[in-house]
Amino acid sequence: MPQIYSQKDVNKKALANARIAILGYGSQGRAHALNLKDSGYDVVVGVRKSGASFAKAKKDGLEVAEPTEAVKNADLIAFLTPDLTQKDLYAEVIGNIKQGATILFAHGFNIHFKQIKPRKDLDVVLIAPKGPGDLVRRQYQQGRGVPSLLAVFQGGKKAKEIALAYADGIGGTRGGVLTTTFAEETETDLFGEQAVLCGGATELVVKGFETLVEAGYQPEVAYYECLHELKLIVDLLHEGGMTKMHQFISETAKYGDLTRGPRIVNKNTKKEMKKVLKEIQDGKFARQWIAENKSGRKKYNKLMNADLKHKIEKVGLKLRERMPWLQEERA
Repeated sequence: MPQIYSQKDVNKKALANARIAILGYGSQGRAHALNLKDSGYDVVVGVRKSGASFAKAKKDGLEVAEPTEAVKNADLIAFLTPDLTQKDLYAEVIGNIKQGATILFAHGFNIHFKQIKPRKDLDVVLIAPKGPGDLVRRQYQQGRGVPSLLAVFQGGKKAKEIALAYADGIGGTRGGVLTTTFAEETETDLFGEQAVLCGGATELVVKGFETLVEAGYQPEVAYYECLHELKLIVDLLHEGGMTKMHQFISETAKYGDLTRGPRIVNKNTKKEMKKVLKEIQDGKFARQWIAENKSGRKKYNKLMNADLKHKIEKVGLKLRERMPWLQEERA
């Protein structure tokens, strides 16, 4: 098993007296900035004055500046804006980044696919929390932490120590920090999103819903069975793997799982998964996504519109209105 770093492994001197610029104030940016500030670091948030994030970061008690100003004299600059904005942002601010500084990413997309070719004097590291920003923040406030991945693209021991200190500052060492590479983080993250967590899970839910509705069952019942109850299973898997799930589901459910599950997700599914992975590894997915973005996202917008107009969403909206506590959990 690879080494997993914890709080005791952190060199606190690595970021002592460092000025940290957080570029972006979305899900991860806000969590990182606030956690680092609460950990005692000198933090400045770099966002556009014309955007809503500027006022939001100020209201949260953070120092705020335009990106080009925020990076001046910063020892570490974290690029936490959306993937396809980072190339232009890097080009905009690089002239103001001092020699020998560290630049940090929470996802390796732009480095791995060579959208950003970092200056040779810079240390280039990755700290990727394995959870959304609101969870990173909540866990930190509760004295816990979201596990994180650490990678070094440029730089040696010092770069790794800086990255680990940053991970500690956002709470990651409380949950454990596992070393990886930019390539491994990027490729596995994209694959997980496409084949399992987002693409795979949602398609399985929708196809199950459609199968029941087309067979004449009530859409509301189909929604409960194929989407609503998914949280129960995911929570069990998250808390204790398949072992805990099998402890808490019925014998009937277990038998159906073991005998019917492999008929739904089978060798053909795995074969297609391998194709998806290959397209990630050889850069085909990245090229398609970059090209789609440059061309105005016409296909993306069409697919998204169809997804959000699906019957399962219309049914679910009405049912969720009766469960206001679902929104309270996220607030």
